[in-house]
Amino acid sequence: MSAAGPPQGARPPSGGAAQSDAGGNHTSAAGPPQGANSTSRGAAQRPNRQMPPQASVAHTSEVGRVTLAGIVKRHGTFTALHGIDLEIAPGEFFVLLGPSGSGKTTTLRILAGLEPHEAGRVLQDGVDVTERAPGERDVAMVFQSYALYPHMTVHQNIAFPLRMVGTAAAEIENAVRDAAAKVHIEHLLDRRPGQLSGGQQQRCALARAIVRKPRLFLLDEPLSNLDAKLRVETRVELRKLQRALNVTTVYVTHDQEEAMTLADRIAVFMEGRIAQIGRPADIYSQPASTIVAGFIGSPPMNLLPAEVRGGALLVGGVTVPLERDPGPAGPVTLGLRPGAIRIADSGIPARIYLVEDLGDATILDLHVGDKLIKMRSGQRPDVNEGDEIKLAFAAEAVHLFDPDTGLRRVF
Repeated sequence: MSAAGPPQGARPPSGGAAQSDAGGNHTSAAGPPQGANSTSRGAAQRPNRQMPPQASVAHTSEVGRVTLAGIVKRHGTFTALHGIDLEIAPGEFFVLLGPSGSGKTTTLRILAGLEPHEAGRVLQDGVDVTERAPGERDVAMVFQSYALYPHMTVHQNIAFPLRMVGTAAAEIENAVRDAAAKVHIEHLLDRRPGQLSGGQQQRCALARAIVRKPRLFLLDEPLSNLDAKLRVETRVELRKLQRALNVTTVYVTHDQEEAMTLADRIAVFMEGRIAQIGRPADIYSQPASTIVAGFIGSPPMNLLPAEVRGGALLVGGVTVPLERDPGPAGPVTLGLRPGAIRIADSGIPARIYLVEDLGDATILDLHVGDKLIKMRSGQRPDVNEGDEIKLAFAAEAVHLFDPDTGLRRVF
């Protein structure tokens, strides 16, 4: 797609100058995308990059394969990305998950060509596109703000990327109605964005992104502006739509429940690094480190100081026998999912700090020594705040981590 702006007479949202991306979507109306400078679209003015050695990339004719090799991004003396390596398969729904400031959105913008970087390569289908402008990458992006033109109808917003490349009117009409039907807004084509609910605006942005049938679909927290009920409904529809289109999709979110529901695979970002890559079930059941364990799960995994002694585990002054050899004796960090803990007649002593009644479940906030942990129960236990109780757990529920490195101990 051309890097040219909107058609003559078109106004960007809020009256500013919009910058088009490859999907006909628009960044903030205040100018270039946040964090990008004016050279981010032009290959000729990009900063010189130090390219890593040629990555081992499987060249394939499969449309939609994405590779990031050694991506480094700096803001002055601050390094935002420390050598990011990713391989995303064709048709995969791949989620970049992490807290705010972890580097996931920056990675997505580099993939789209909207943000320059200091080192590393971006490949699509084995072809190096590092120096290509966004319009030359055949990607479509949906932003958190949706970035719809307020003076255009839904039909005109969806048609915009096709009009920008001179598609025939009859073809545009068919494509718009097909895209609108896929996201169930065909009855809203004559309305303007201001007449739509948040969920309808989100669907309009999705339709505008898919109307071109891009090779790569990029979504930056597209559901964050929706209420909780609509988020759940929309993410189900989004996953079904992605499967129907069979388009490689890279999705950014800080919401782990959203990531676990949508993803084929997840990359967990922490402080500009990838802490773990894997299927949702694998990341949940076998977190690679205490950083991942303490982030994944709702509530996340409890982490307690413990000690391996004589093939058993000493925690909270209580010896817990294990069915497997826990490895060398010495200090460890014990990981326990809140749902794996139960109240028992004997076990680890704890004091109830708070009872959280969620209706379908109860969460007990507990003090074990000087540590605060959580227990999740499907039924409301007959306990009160301040009660002294004993805790137990099954041996197979135990996760052990190195207390110095935080890495998972395999046993």
